[in-house]
Amino acid sequence: MSEERPVYLRLRDTIAAMILEGKVREGDSLPSVRSLAADFGANPLTVAKAYQTFQEEGLVTVRRGVGMFVAAGAADRLRATERAEFLDHRWPGIVSHMRRLGLEPEDLVERALA
Repeated sequence: MSEERPVYLRLRDTIAAMILEGKVREGDSLPSVRSLAADFGANPLTVAKAYQTFQEEGLVTVRRGVGMFVAAGAADRLRATERAEFLDHRWPGIVSHMRRLGLEPEDLVERALA
């Protein structure tokens, strides 16, 4: 995680990875704000802010007094959003860096398969 990003966004990235990797699935409850804050040594308000971003995007549902749950279709929507962000914002810089280094796509594929 990039240290220059605000803590709540880094936490959001961690939670998004949990959803994308299937560690929490549709209908599963997310860890409580206090539990996640303790796990990451973060302020509970910071964790709540990270969770709020998921709520605003419709990726979680809240059951008052029970907790937050991964919404139906959340992983697919999250994956589509993350792909678009990667292709639109990160990939151009990666391509430029590859060109500067004289790397070809085949070099990367070969490395990934090794």
